[in-house]
Amino acid sequence: MHRRRRTALVLTAAIVAAAPLLTACGSEAHPGAAAVVGGQRITVAQLENRVEEVRRAQRAAVPDETQYQQVVSSTSSLTRDTLHNMVLDRVLHRAARDKGVTVTRAEIQRMRAGLEQQAGGGRGLETAWLQKYGIAPARLDDNLRLQLEAQKLAAELGTDTSQPAFWQALSKASTELHVDLNPRYGSWDVQKSSRVDAKTPWVREVTAAAGGQPVTT
Repeated sequence: MHRRRRTALVLTAAIVAAAPLLTACGSEAHPGAAAVVGGQRITVAQLENRVEEVRRAQRAAVPDETQYQQVVSSTSSLTRDTLHNMVLDRVLHRAARDKGVTVTRAEIQRMRAGLEQQAGGGRGLETAWLQKYGIAPARLDDNLRLQLEAQKLAAELGTDTSQPAFWQALSKASTELHVDLNPRYGSWDVQKSSRVDAKTPWVREVTAAAGGQPVTT
């Protein structure tokens, strides 16, 4: 699964470089909100629930207390990274919708079946996504949908996910959605479609069109 295990999280690409910022929201303007995207709140409670899903899955996978604490320590930025993913999920979905891109359930299942075959089964794939990308098993299909949206959007644009045209489409969607982050979670970079202060080395690869090679994002 060596090559395809790295096929995840286009939503965390290009997060290191600084660029012009979109004004962050304040907790007074949006009480209880971790972010506001397209006028819809991502509440702190929703964010915490999503993080707890990952922690429960990590605990189940690593029952030894000492090892579990090591996992927690190595994923100390999980809350901010999770919010980043939740926001960019909506941004990418908007960009895909603007170009008429849709993803079917059958396409998700085909992608999952191929990845499971390479991972040695469903459990192996879930473990790989949890360990490498912080994706809880219950969210795996959602993440695969995101990967397919990214691939199909890039194809519609006549490019791939490593090229400026792809990220320009996401930047446009970020602007349209007026992404607002609570300052406690950092600031949103509308040009890069990412949190500016993200410090995790989550620069991932996304598989190109079906049968293609992974493309570094």
